[in-house]
Amino acid sequence: MDDFYSTVYGQKNAITTLQKIQESKKIPHAFLFDGQNGVGKHFVAIQFAKALNSNLKGKQLSTTFKRIEKLEIPNIKYIVPLPRGRGETSEDSATAKLSEDQLDCIKKEFENKSKNPYYQIYIEKANNIKISSIRDIKKFVVLNYDDTSYRFILISDAHLMNDEAQNALLKSLEEPPDGIIFILMTPFKERLLTTIQSRCWQIKFEPLSDNSVENILTNKFNIESDLAKKVSVFSDGSVTNALDLLENDFEYFMEKTIEILRYSLARHYSTAFQIINELSKSNPKKSVTILIQFINKWLVDVVKNRINYEKNYYFKDALDIVEKFNSKYANINIEEIYKLNDRLVQTIDRNVSLNIITMNIIFEIASIGLK
Repeated sequence: MDDFYSTVYGQKNAITTLQKIQESKKIPHAFLFDGQNGVGKHFVAIQFAKALNSNLKGKQLSTTFKRIEKLEIPNIKYIVPLPRGRGETSEDSATAKLSEDQLDCIKKEFENKSKNPYYQIYIEKANNIKISSIRDIKKFVVLNYDDTSYRFILISDAHLMNDEAQNALLKSLEEPPDGIIFILMTPFKERLLTTIQSRCWQIKFEPLSDNSVENILTNKFNIESDLAKKVSVFSDGSVTNALDLLENDFEYFMEKTIEILRYSLARHYSTAFQIINELSKSNPKKSVTILIQFINKWLVDVVKNRINYEKNYYFKDALDIVEKFNSKYANINIEEIYKLNDRLVQTIDRNVSLNIITMNIIFEIASIGLK
C-alpha cells in the first residue's frame, strides 16, 4: 500500500486507524474528525480520499487525484461557513446572493487551502454553515459519475451548523448512497447532535508536537526557523494558534508580558495598567486574551522551576524573574491564580469591561506579595 500519509505531520494514531479501515475494505460512510484547528484534520482527509481511490489506473487516477487536491466536484464537495448575501432567503443557493467580491474571496481561499492543507480559511462574516449548503449535498450525491471509487463530502467547522442544518444533514447520513463518504471536521464535536455523532466513525486528532509545528511553519509558511521554533512552544500544538500569535506580534507580547509581571509584582499598578492599554490598542479583546494565556504559561514555568524541570520553558530568556518569584513566594498556590485567569478569559466573551478584567489581572499578581 502506498504511503499517502508520509507528508502529514504527526497524527500517527488517526492515520493508523484509517489505514486499518482501508485494509479491512469495510469503509464507513461517515467520519467525524475531532480535534483543534491547525493539527492536520483536513490534510489527513485529503490523503484518505486519495488512498481510497488509489485502485484507479492511468489518466483516471491522475485526474481524480488532481480534483481531490483542488477540492473540485465531482470528487470533493467542500462545505465551509459562508456569509449571508443581501436579501438572501433559505430558498436561495449558498452563493446565489453573494457579491462578486465575496465569490472571489471564497475562490482564493479555496485555492490557498488546496495549495497548503494547513492554511486556515478566512471568509469575512462567515459565521455559520448554511442549510442551503447542506441541501446542495443532494445534488452532489445524485451526480452520475462512475469514473472514481469514492467521492467525498468534507464539512469544515461542522459545529457551525445550526439545528436545522444538522437535521437536514442527518437525513443524508441515514441513507448514504454507495461510494459517498462524509467527513465532518470540528474542534467542538459536543455541539453536534448526538444522532449525528452516533452515525460517524469518530477519530481523535491530537495536538502536534512543537517540532511538527515548527517544521510546518518553516516548510509551509516560510517562517524564519528561529522564530518558528520560539512560537511553536506557545502554540499548544496548533499551527493555527502559532500563526495567530505571529500575526499579533508574538515577540512583542512576550516582552510586554514580562514587564507587566515585573511591575505588578512590585505593585506599580499604573505602569502595569499603562503597558496593558498600549498593548491592547488595536484589538483589545484579542490582546487581553493572549496576555492572560501568556501569564498562565509563565505560571507553568514557575511550577517547572519549583520541581527542577529544566526543559521546555516558555520564557527561556526571562528565567531570572521566575527564580526570584520562587525564592520569595515558594508557598503560593499557583493553581488558584491559573484558575482565576481562566475565569477571566471566559468573562471576555461575556462583554465584561476590559478595564475591569485588566485591573483584576494586575491586582491578582500584585496581591501575591501580600499573601
